[in-house]
Amino acid sequence: MRVLLSVPALTLVVACTDVAPLTSTGFNTPEYQAQREAQLAGQGAVGNPLLAPVDVSQQPLGAPGSTGVATGENADIANQAAAALAGTSGQSSAGVSTAPASNNGAISDEQDFAAVSERRSIESDAARIEQNRQTYDVVAPTAVPERSAGGQPNIVQYALSTSNPVGTQLYSRAGFNLQAKAQRNCAQFPSPDQAQIEFLSNGGPQRDRKGLDPDGDGYACGWDPSPFRSAVNN
Repeated sequence: MRVLLSVPALTLVVACTDVAPLTSTGFNTPEYQAQREAQLAGQGAVGNPLLAPVDVSQQPLGAPGSTGVATGENADIANQAAAALAGTSGQSSAGVSTAPASNNGAISDEQDFAAVSERRSIESDAARIEQNRQTYDVVAPTAVPERSAGGQPNIVQYALSTSNPVGTQLYSRAGFNLQAKAQRNCAQFPSPDQAQIEFLSNGGPQRDRKGLDPDGDGYACGWDPSPFRSAVNN
């Protein structure tokens, strides 16, 4: 029984030792490594050369189909671009002085004491002040024109003649849905001032013919006399 089991085991050992040698081709062969190093060094392989970095042209690119030299309008554009990059103000291929302007007229140097002191003095400033005084045109104040008697009611005068706050009833109002009626009628005026003028022109504050003062305080559509009173007190 032991002899029969040893025969298959011996056959398996012989089969394992009969392995083909490693092939000489692949990524780890000396030939591939040499070719790869040559490509990285810029030498390249046969039929697929790689340019070395030093062989790349340093000349600026021209227009498509040109020889790399800018001419005509392209030369102007190229010169302007080169001048801008160099911090100059070149404008054409003929060349313009690239010296920066010594002074920009749009920028005032009035805050520079040295610059101002070179062209001004106390005497010159005094003469300039006197010259400006001669050109002054003083307008004398005049009286404010009086409002004609037949004009609209003066709401400023009315505000100063009253003292009750807004919402304090002084006059009786009768009718139904006075608030809704006043809200509808007040919407017809562009401002409370206009509503107050209309209210005073039609019998207000004692009478409210158009329903503009439902609470009877003498002020139509929420008009407030407080700003006029404050202006006089201040």
